[in-house]
Amino acid sequence: MTKDPLVVFTPSGKRGNFPVGTPILTAARQLGVDLDSVCGGRGICSKCQITPSYGEFSKHGVTVADNALSEWNAVEERYDSKRGLPKGRRLGCQATVQGDVVIDVPPESQVHKQVVRKRAEARDIIMNPTVKLYYVEVVEPDMHEPSGDLERLREGLKAQWDIDVPKADPHVLTHLQQALRKGAWKVTVAVHQGHSDSVPSIMQVWPGYYEGSIYGLAVDLGSTTIAAHLCDLQSGEVVASSGLMNPQIRFGEDLMSRVSYSMMNAGGAAEMTAAVRDGMNALFTQIASEAEIDRALIMDAVFVCNPVMHHLFLGIDPFELGQAPFALATSDALRLEARDLELNLHPSARVYLLPCIAGHVGADAAAVALSEAPDKSEDLVLVVDVGTNAEILLGNKSKVLACSSPTGPAFEGAQITSGQRAAPGAIERVEINPITKEPRFRVIGSDLWSDEDGFEDAIATTGITGICGSGIIEAIAEMRIAGIVDASGLIGSAEQVGTPRCISDGRTHSYMMWDGSAKGGPTITVTNPDIRAIQMAKAALYSGARLLMDKFDVATVDRVVLAGAFGAHISPKHAMVLGMIPDCAIEKVTSAGNAAGTGARIALLNSKAREEIEATVRRIIKIETAVEPRFQEHFVNASAIPNSAEPFPILATVVTLPDVSFNTGGEAGGDGGRRRRRRG
Repeated sequence: MTKDPLVVFTPSGKRGNFPVGTPILTAARQLGVDLDSVCGGRGICSKCQITPSYGEFSKHGVTVADNALSEWNAVEERYDSKRGLPKGRRLGCQATVQGDVVIDVPPESQVHKQVVRKRAEARDIIMNPTVKLYYVEVVEPDMHEPSGDLERLREGLKAQWDIDVPKADPHVLTHLQQALRKGAWKVTVAVHQGHSDSVPSIMQVWPGYYEGSIYGLAVDLGSTTIAAHLCDLQSGEVVASSGLMNPQIRFGEDLMSRVSYSMMNAGGAAEMTAAVRDGMNALFTQIASEAEIDRALIMDAVFVCNPVMHHLFLGIDPFELGQAPFALATSDALRLEARDLELNLHPSARVYLLPCIAGHVGADAAAVALSEAPDKSEDLVLVVDVGTNAEILLGNKSKVLACSSPTGPAFEGAQITSGQRAAPGAIERVEINPITKEPRFRVIGSDLWSDEDGFEDAIATTGITGICGSGIIEAIAEMRIAGIVDASGLIGSAEQVGTPRCISDGRTHSYMMWDGSAKGGPTITVTNPDIRAIQMAKAALYSGARLLMDKFDVATVDRVVLAGAFGAHISPKHAMVLGMIPDCAIEKVTSAGNAAGTGARIALLNSKAREEIEATVRRIIKIETAVEPRFQEHFVNASAIPNSAEPFPILATVVTLPDVSFNTGGEAGGDGGRRRRRRG
């Protein structure tokens, strides 16, 4: 019997088999995929736009042929001719399944839009941008002393501002003479001075005194999301912040899936480069519109990203990063022009990429080091930038160590049964009564808990749609505290736990968080595979930190800083209950918010900081987890909840974990929990 074609949706990761001829919109609805439609599938509203991906996807176990979807039809042609469809897009109501296919649902086609939480953190920054404005009075031309307008402008800059500017960007000459005469020989110029070794250059000339401002972008290019902060280069103010899902998600949610895609598909790396650059330009258009400025006034940009994103953004095949010794094409900081990267900003806009630390520890980790400055700390600080790939720094004034850990997308809500990205309607906070085992929760978009008056009205527009990363962390930690989950990660039965919310799920059990089926809503459960995915992710995170502590020859740290968009929303107590971080006094566990984005802003607004971080990165000691034998040992120990090797004496002062075991021999991973119980 022939099996129906497999349809995989990204970024949700939901999949199912459907008969040939099934509309993509129908498949999405049956799987609960967040794909919008207003017209009822008649090809009128265009809300259901999707992007099919072709080639080999080892992560999903499918190869997508060119004819995986039905041919472009008359309805799509009519809509495209009248309103236009972006290149590569199809209408989900018109395209039908013909073979195995991977379908990306872009953010604008999702009913519940992603909440990109990489906000700009408040920070005092010394202002010293690379692009500055100067008002100059220029000597008028004289037939008896012939010289060019540019040469006299340069003389004016030297005489009035004591700066030598030996050149002007080519496009400046096309309107220099008009600006000088319109301004009655008085102009405002934007000068790029760069770093100590660069040659200053005139980037722009305005007639008279220019009363406006110029802008720069601090961009955190992550595996899952891209966040940008638009900054006034004169005041340092963040005038707008915005973000979007990284379009590369359709090629794989984790970094190695994208490396694999480039290996398995000819031109795959170039395809991903084009996708991320298109996404960047869309984001820049959006953020300029929000700030109500001309995008051509954005004259400088700083980017931070992990090594794989670094290479794909630059148009470099990441093949070497997928195998030992994980060699970077370049680890140095890069100073480029925006047009070299096909970015639609000012014609002469400059781009600065922070240096990478190692093959799997990128410019984003360097930005975190710039923001949090562990090398200037008196006490021993562990800085963890939590994301799809976690970057970890440990150090003080004596030295700083760095590594990365492959946590995967589970912390982002992916690979979780009821998981979703952070969007309105997603459960983000959870508490479970240890006596009754009844949950209460909060969803994104409402400040009320589910058992408070007015909750139903507050969520009327969003509903309860799933559970995001911070929500699943708190849910599993609360289940452990309440005795619903044992140390090995197994959920007990209704009889063992004492609540009907524990329901049979094959060989294991699930915990019912919310049942909205009576009103046509979703049933939100936490399953044993969900717990296992979080156990693997948190074990990778913890093991990286413990490995650095081994190298530092310490058993404890003085303080822990949780960074990143996800790290900013983790409860320290719940992180310690799960064993995500080494034992530390809970008041010494703090959040730095989007530290990588803050580091990017510092580098954008203070050119001296760029030289500082380049020197700092050269002193950081890099540890490669992939070749360290103790990493696997720590990983095995950390698979239990909290973990099997560390007694966590400080955690005991915060919460008491019940001594329960639901392991009946049918599920792996139980020995660590039993070993810990014998210890204490």
